[in-house]
Amino acid sequence: MSIALTRVQESTANGNLSLEGLNATTYKFIIYRTQQGDAMANEDEIREQMIDAFEGADYPISSPMDLVPALPNGPGTKFESGDFSMTAMELNTKTSGGDFPYDDAETFVDDIIDDLKDQGEL
Repeated sequence: MSIALTRVQESTANGNLSLEGLNATTYKFIIYRTQQGDAMANEDEIREQMIDAFEGADYPISSPMDLVPALPNGPGTKFESGDFSMTAMELNTKTSGGDFPYDDAETFVDDIIDDLKDQGEL
């Protein structure tokens, strides 16, 4: 199936779509991708990644800088799902940054997720 999907991606790159020789599963994938565009970000997946990254901070936290030591790759730690990809540093610049202080990772992440949704990022 991955060979068929590769053929589909190559054939759609120039705007032509050929279904010849593809099975029904691949055909459904093509229709879904055509109708939906890029893969949507999974909010639950992003939330889980953020909680995993931020839960190691020494709570309560009073600023974004309190989170940096907990991040596996520092400010360059990436959160990715579907067509969404953002580093911790980008989160800090593209969102309100939260309403500090926070007593736990879940509350902080809930505010960041809400902010990303409000801004159309998720």
